[in-house]
Amino acid sequence: MQTRNKFFDDMSQLMTNAMGVAQGAKTEAETAMSSMVDRWLAGRDFVTREEFDAVRAMAQKAREENEALSARLAALEAKK
Repeated sequence: MQTRNKFFDDMSQLMTNAMGVAQGAKTEAETAMSSMVDRWLAGRDFVTREEFDAVRAMAQKAREENEALSARLAALEAKK
């Protein structure tokens, strides 16, 4: 017949509770860190990927137009 030892039952319960507290502290720390990083990033002038891609497309178009105008100007100057 197996008997239950009160000491081991209490220790088991204590460890279970400690793990629950540790998990809660971990979740709270992750939430606080995430919030701190979000606030830090919001204070910077970072652009979104969509904004970056839009400006990049505009720059590419301007570069192509500049090359076309340069070629046209060279052709007009060659005619003189």
